[in-house]
Amino acid sequence: MPRSAMGKYYLSTSVKLVVTAVLTLIPTLASSQTTSEKATENHEPGIPVTNQLVIAKCGKCHLQDAKGNLSRISWIRTTPEGWEEAIKRMVRLNSLVLEPDEARQILRYLSDSHGIAPSEAMPVENYAEHRMVDETFPGDPDVRHACGACHAIARPLSWHRTPEDWKLLVNMHNAFFPSAAPTSFVRENRRRDAAAEPAEHSQDTRTPLDKALEYIEKSAPLHTTAWSEWQAGMSAPKLAGRWLVRGEEPGKGKFFGVMTIAPGASAGQFTTKTTLNFVDGSSQVLTEEGSSIVYTGFQWRGRSTAQQTGASPSDQKTAREVMLVSNDQSQMEGRWFWGVYSEFGSDVNLRRANEGPTVLGTNISSLHAGSSGGHVTIYGDHLPQEIDASAIDFGAGVKVTNVLSKSPDAITVSVDVADDATPGMRTITLGEAATPNAFAVYKSVDFIKVTPTESLAHLGSETHPKGYVQFEAVGYSFGPDGKPDTADDINLGPMPASWKLEEFYATYGDDDTQYVGTIDAKSGLFSPASDGPSPPRKSMRNNYGDVWAVATVKPEGSTAPISGKSYLVVTVPQYLIYDQPEVGQ
Repeated sequence: MPRSAMGKYYLSTSVKLVVTAVLTLIPTLASSQTTSEKATENHEPGIPVTNQLVIAKCGKCHLQDAKGNLSRISWIRTTPEGWEEAIKRMVRLNSLVLEPDEARQILRYLSDSHGIAPSEAMPVENYAEHRMVDETFPGDPDVRHACGACHAIARPLSWHRTPEDWKLLVNMHNAFFPSAAPTSFVRENRRRDAAAEPAEHSQDTRTPLDKALEYIEKSAPLHTTAWSEWQAGMSAPKLAGRWLVRGEEPGKGKFFGVMTIAPGASAGQFTTKTTLNFVDGSSQVLTEEGSSIVYTGFQWRGRSTAQQTGASPSDQKTAREVMLVSNDQSQMEGRWFWGVYSEFGSDVNLRRANEGPTVLGTNISSLHAGSSGGHVTIYGDHLPQEIDASAIDFGAGVKVTNVLSKSPDAITVSVDVADDATPGMRTITLGEAATPNAFAVYKSVDFIKVTPTESLAHLGSETHPKGYVQFEAVGYSFGPDGKPDTADDINLGPMPASWKLEEFYATYGDDDTQYVGTIDAKSGLFSPASDGPSPPRKSMRNNYGDVWAVATVKPEGSTAPISGKSYLVVTVPQYLIYDQPEVGQ
């Protein structure tokens, strides 16, 4: 085709695409108008807006009624991350002008007055914690496809709306993301083997969108008993004081420490100083300082900076802290994470320190039945110093034979485990203090799981930072049923492993292992390659691909090694990253 003719062809095609898009959008806009009118007539009681700054800044577009409701805003509840996303969208698309301090004030007010209750936050907290999880809800594959094809199901479930407002959200998707309708909302996500699909799914002729709306309207309504009860009793959290920290970081293991929390400039704001001791034998001590805001009386959003960090990409520098405060304000639990893609992080649990002895945990995750002379360190606070072996109980079949050393925050003992000790999780009792599920007793390592079971890494360069993956090999024993991957499996904790990459054969002549990157043979840290293009590769393709991350463990007392693997996808950089870090400042 001559170049001039080719240009006409592309121009003609572009015009057709634009016309098609406009024609497609017309019924959507008409539907939006109809739905808007209907929504105005049929709204449930709204949540009045009383903050004058919100009224002044948002009321120019969101009209106020006689009851003090602002259109749309008064019929929505969500997390701090959700409200920040909405505020940023108003700035980008609707010319909202805010000073940084004004944005923070509006975010605090909306999160507190139009937020979610603790019981509503817990099922979707993985989204705020930036966890990469395999969501299993809802059960209907069409419902999962309608929302989960583009983002986590936890994202829409983090919002609570009226049925009318959920329909307005659909209209927004149709206008902003036209491909959502044909690929997710209307197209049925039927399995190839129709006979294998449950009858209740195959007989339901509704579109995925209709099913999803029914599910989400029931799962995340605007008005709930949980929210009304929480809002009635909500007060500014009183968290100042000394807190005991326990946690675990993949690749580095367990740590214990202390966080000192002090009041900040206003109610709900705090400053922190934290010291963490890793118990993997490296004697690493991490000291950090930070600040935080607690939204809605229970949602901790903080940021901390480590005083000293190493050279590894997994070493913590500045971490974001996402935790939920318990209703009695005695504990906090969540994830601290860092990295360009939030790929590194630690699961943490904090409890308020008291004057009595507290047992936090041990340096080990499991003990082998029939072993003797093992050294176990118990970590805690105000541990009794006048104590002998007879006062320390590890459960039936595990005998503490000697106290080797002791301090107020750590006691090291020698233990023997009987050959016939019953496998399972054990509670440690030390005087008046105890902690459940402190470690496991096992007779054999029956299988291992490589975590994460599925993962995503990003190629990178100086221009676009890389996204790493830290793998771990976790050992398991069969429970009483003698089967793997069942509820009674006994988790034995991370185990030393040797690591390698294997080809995931997807095409003829697959060569991904040569280009995607490398995995550290001892630590299990995967480091992606450059984002290319790659001259040695056929057609100078990029270094993307999919491989297996394979771990091999040789358990104690076993002559045969055990292997496990995780599916790893290595893709191009995320050239545009949407994030909301300000909620933690």
